Amino acid sequence: MIKLIAGLGNPGPEYEQTRHNAGFWWVDEAARLLKAPLQMERGHFGLVARASVAGHSVWLVEPQTFMNLSGKSVASVARFFKIAPEAVLVVHDELDLPAGEVKLKKGGGHAGHNGLRDIHAQLGSADYWRLRVGIGHPGNKNEVAHWVLKKPSPDDRIAIAQAMDRSLKALPQLIAGEMDKATALIHTSKPPRPKPPRPAPPSSPLQTEAGGGTSSAADKG
Repeated sequence: MIKLIAGLGNPGPEYEQTRHNAGFWWVDEAARLLKAPLQMERGHFGLVARASVAGHSVWLVEPQTFMNLSGKSVASVARFFKIAPEAVLVVHDELDLPAGEVKLKKGGGHAGHNGLRDIHAQLGSADYWRLRVGIGHPGNKNEVAHWVLKKPSPDDRIAIAQAMDRSLKALPQLIAGEMDKATALIHTSKPPRPKPPRPAPPSSPLQTEAGGGTSSAADKG
């Protein structure tokens, strides 16, 4: 079962609504659902809450060390409560998923994510679970640092919020360690992508000669 859920982000009001704080957003809502208010624990370098689920303790953590030192807080709580990496779930923003998608995985590399990089180092293991919250990619790797520290567009923010709501429905399965059930809920619950509009039929030679061509809505834009 999962005994520690850590959401990643940067502390401070200037970062609160930025893409990099998607992990904080998710854990904030998990804390509300579990009725476990987060409180600053300076000894663990972050906001910490304890929830009781089916008689078992689950710890929620939001590191307050800034993203690139996230492992300091996560490892501190894990060591103090003797929680193995396999019982840790880290919720973080994911560039490789579009806004509106969430994926669950165990282990693997950090893919350049500074928060995961430090958690790897501090836990001494990559064998923890990750809940990857899609924030989309700017399309140019040189713009990534700027992208994650900006607010998502209104449409993307709505898509991210909806994806979080859907994935939070799997919270009981995640905590219970029923990862197959959690994966099925999280990975199959995203809404269908809208179908692209059908292209307008080509104009006939007669129409072109008589009226100078037909005009579709797309042509007017």
